Amino acid sequence: MEVKAEAKYIRMSPRKVRLVAQGLRGLLAKEALLKLQFLAKVAAKPLMKTLKSAIANATNNLKLKEE
Repeated sequence: MEVKAEAKYIRMSPRKVRLVAQGLRGLLAKEALLKLQFLAKVAAKPLMKTLKSAIANATNNLKLKEE
């Protein structure tokens, strides 16, 4: 099942965010959070916040496990 979360009004160019997001595609949620934690890009912070929101949505709304 695919869980989505959307972050609006991020004051950053889409190219910079896409550069970080491409490195996360295909990873599990925990692995992606770990990778974002140690990434030295400014776009990592909003992506981490959005990923945490998606995990929370999945656990609370759809009754899925965090994995």
